[in-house]
Amino acid sequence: MERVTVIERAAVERLDAGAMLSRVEHWAAINSGTRNLAGCAAMADMLANAFAALPGTIRLVEPEAAETVGDDGRVAALAHGRHLHLSVRPDAPLRLLLTGHLDTVYPADHPFQALTWREPGVLNGPGVADMKGGLAVMLEALLAVEALAPRIGYDVVINSDEETGSFSSAALLAQAARGKVAALTYEPALPDGTLAGARGGTGNFSIVVRGRAAHAGRNPEEGRNAIVAAGALAVRLHGERSPRLAVNPARIDGGGPNNVVPDLAVLRVNFRPADAGEITRARAAIDAAVADIRATHEVDIEVHGGFNRPPKPIDAGAARLFEVVRAAGADLGQPIGWRDTGGVCDGNNIAACGVPVVDTMGVRGGAIHSAEEFLIVASLAERAALSALTILRIADGAMA
Repeated sequence: MERVTVIERAAVERLDAGAMLSRVEHWAAINSGTRNLAGCAAMADMLANAFAALPGTIRLVEPEAAETVGDDGRVAALAHGRHLHLSVRPDAPLRLLLTGHLDTVYPADHPFQALTWREPGVLNGPGVADMKGGLAVMLEALLAVEALAPRIGYDVVINSDEETGSFSSAALLAQAARGKVAALTYEPALPDGTLAGARGGTGNFSIVVRGRAAHAGRNPEEGRNAIVAAGALAVRLHGERSPRLAVNPARIDGGGPNNVVPDLAVLRVNFRPADAGEITRARAAIDAAVADIRATHEVDIEVHGGFNRPPKPIDAGAARLFEVVRAAGADLGQPIGWRDTGGVCDGNNIAACGVPVVDTMGVRGGAIHSAEEFLIVASLAERAALSALTILRIADGAMA
């Protein structure tokens, strides 16, 4: 750590690896699957208590309205948990945004609930990497920075719906991003510490097709088969895929007895655009396909959904922030690289607000979204040190 300043060294020396591990074990023992509202509420309260150790104002923000399309084609309100928002020194001339999420992909009835040690130093458990370990890293880094009387201001947003698209927290993220010089998001890095670079975007659609029921043997010509129309629409949209636009028709709900022409189908389809131009092309393709299938099959079609995660390119600001993180890592003896990925996260939303973001500042770990999810425990201290130095250097003008 030859090029680490006295203040930076003091911040690193204040980091408490044992406290971070204890937090992870405690937090990961709480099931906070996105739809487990009671678990999310318990987790939000616990995080509010933990982050109250920082100066500033903490509030638990009610979720924005969100909706879902059921298998019956009906649109219904979708409930989410509250989101945590901490604001520290809001009048500071230089301000950061730090974000994370308290929800996991494991519902309350999922068999994966317990923590186990896979081997010494490797902890297996729900959310240990994605991202309760990241939240522990974020908090510990901020505690270390705060001990040094910093001048920088920051907002922390920890939402309850990241795993399902951040529909009820997108407005809060956009509001918190305003005026920030940079943002750090605590998704897990790869096991070797590699960060995510550019990200594509994503859009999820539920397309409701309504036909006309009829007897499959007596008068099938009077029916309008919604399943056939939805299948044709799926094939048509799948044909729009390209190296820069992935299209995945994932499911068709609907149908009934074999002797009835089905009058309802719901097509679920995901798009992964590489850039904003592909979003424009995808929207035009959806409109054209819907108009054609509607006319050809004589059915009604309603399109629900949209592109909730814009693509995240590496622009000049993002490249500068990556260099700040890389240099901090080098001075700590942590080689930092990054590579592009097809995954999405709240970093996409933040970048769309014009704020440079590195969105894999969390722990080293892997097998996320599976019962094999693991945290490399040594990375708690490593990544907290990386965050502390990055924040201190941004406070000293590294992003100017």
